[in-house]
Amino acid sequence: MARKVILDVDPGIDDAVAMCMALFDPRLEVIAVTATAGHVSAEQATRNVQAIIEQLDPPRWPRIGVAREPDNGRGVDSSPLNGGDGLGNSYFEVAELHNRHPSDKVICDEVRAAPDEVSIIALGPLTNIARAFARDPDVVSMVGQIHCMGGSLEYGNVTPAAEFNIYCDPESARAVLTSPTTKTLIPLDVTRQVVMTYDQLDELPDEHSAIGRLLRKVMPYAFRAYRMNMGLEGIYLHDTVALVAALHPELFHMETMAGDVELSGELTTGATVFDRRPAPEWRANMDVAIEIDAAGVVDAILRGLAPSRV
Repeated sequence: MARKVILDVDPGIDDAVAMCMALFDPRLEVIAVTATAGHVSAEQATRNVQAIIEQLDPPRWPRIGVAREPDNGRGVDSSPLNGGDGLGNSYFEVAELHNRHPSDKVICDEVRAAPDEVSIIALGPLTNIARAFARDPDVVSMVGQIHCMGGSLEYGNVTPAAEFNIYCDPESARAVLTSPTTKTLIPLDVTRQVVMTYDQLDELPDEHSAIGRLLRKVMPYAFRAYRMNMGLEGIYLHDTVALVAALHPELFHMETMAGDVELSGELTTGATVFDRRPAPEWRANMDVAIEIDAAGVVDAILRGLAPSRV
């Protein structure tokens, strides 16, 4: 039976790739895609979620959750890597949404409708999940599992200490990561080991498929941007790697850890801190990926986007 999942995303080109995989994977029943601010504003994130779903026209359309700006968010300009609209300056037209519901309400509704059966795959800042827990505290004990892309064991990508998703809303990240839920964290340390090369773009579906049309519209921008801004002949797909972790846990080695988020450090705000002392004093609260089969993950991504899946 397919697993019920909510995708919580801030699209983002790598979020778009992850959505292409998830919405056509027979192992997943994507019951909702909830937008969150991060790579783009809350309004643009909602628009991008809707645009991706409309472009793909999956067999089962999920509910869409509308993003709201975080209460204490820290803006980060990701347009150099993702374009002004987050999707490589594609600026897709979208239909007018009716019955708009905020993302945190959609999360609460869907989790309550199927207690212990819904996993949340969080690929952006954790604003929506923290708000859902504050809106309906009983939901905390009803979530099946949370898979998060975020954090770092060693060094960040927005600051020397902080990873993008956590830095954008560290207060929400702390609320979620220290909550009594079952959590898996996929940090930068493993996601940055996976690089998709330009040659692999030719292995993606062609423009006769919905996935192929979307990816060939948005991904060339990412390859150009990574070369220009980072000097890389390839792109990171951090969020897609986190989705693969939920689908193929055998490709990841996990370690149970005690983790928290720094909220007020002058140099370390948004850093994820783990008690890895020989005799830790903090209580373990999450599984953290520390090793990855990078080649296996790339293969899983390419197979997950294959035309036979469309």
